[in-house]
Amino acid sequence: MRSERNLWKGGATFVAGIALWLFAGGVEVPVVDPAKVGVVMMCVGGAETAWDLFRPARRRA
Repeated sequence: MRSERNLWKGGATFVAGIALWLFAGGVEVPVVDPAKVGVVMMCVGGAETAWDLFRPARRRA
């Protein structure tokens, strides 16, 4: 159950990162660039999703 919740959370972070990367490129924010934040969120979400898929397979082996 916990692994499934983390998998959904990682997927949601990845999708939110894609949305920022695609649609917030022209928005000007004084501190950060939203498109770059989107790329970071995609990396974090993808890594979290991959880890949550890899962890149960590692326990079985």
